[in-house]
Amino acid sequence: MLSTIIIEDEKPAARRLQRILKQEGISTNVLLHSVSEAVAWFDKHQHPDLIFADIQLADGTSFDVFEQVNTNSAIIFTTAYDQFAIKAFKLNSIGYLLKPIKQDELQFAIEKFRQNNISKFVNIQQLRQQIQADKYRERFSVQYGQRIKTIATNEIACFFSENKITFIVLFSGEEFIVNDTLECIEKQVDSKYFFRINRKYIINYQAIDDMLCYSNSRIKIMLKNHKNNKLIVARERVKNFKIWLSE
Repeated sequence: MLSTIIIEDEKPAARRLQRILKQEGISTNVLLHSVSEAVAWFDKHQHPDLIFADIQLADGTSFDVFEQVNTNSAIIFTTAYDQFAIKAFKLNSIGYLLKPIKQDELQFAIEKFRQNNISKFVNIQQLRQQIQADKYRERFSVQYGQRIKTIATNEIACFFSENKITFIVLFSGEEFIVNDTLECIEKQVDSKYFFRINRKYIINYQAIDDMLCYSNSRIKIMLKNHKNNKLIVARERVKNFKIWLSE
């Protein structure tokens, strides 16, 4: 009989998957809801044939589990729609299911497993790095006049917001309006290079020309070729900014 477990931090979602598996004649009695719980369980129990693992857990990700646990179990990852994760799964022949999970898609995934078409060897570090590398936006499109221009992210010195309008500033000093909020952009650019210093600015590390100590333990930033050379790192962001500089 096929042995399975479910790793899912949302208990209703875990029970729903458990019910769907039962309809396929697969009994799943083990439901794990966190990284710590899963690691502890694997340490004390025989590993199953097949694991259904949600990527995002309350205390981390299922990747964190499998970086601590050596297992020969096949893994089918469950995830809300994430084009970058899915691309990585396909490239590595790794099983995945989109949430909410549908019966026919579950049947197809189980059949793939039974035909040995789901890899039992998952290089978690490589998978994590691949998803992370693919995650960041490589270019932005902007409109000026009747023209549309694409701008590579590595050409951008900073993003800033003014009067509810978001601007892109290039290393050359050129400015363009972009139809994204800073909140959205902050999630799309690589934090290795970009940091949000305050409510109005996200800056590129490579655009920094100089930094000066400022009042109330803040830091003043001067960017290359930027008209506003009085950018201030908000006090509550200074600690993380200094960590970011040293990474």
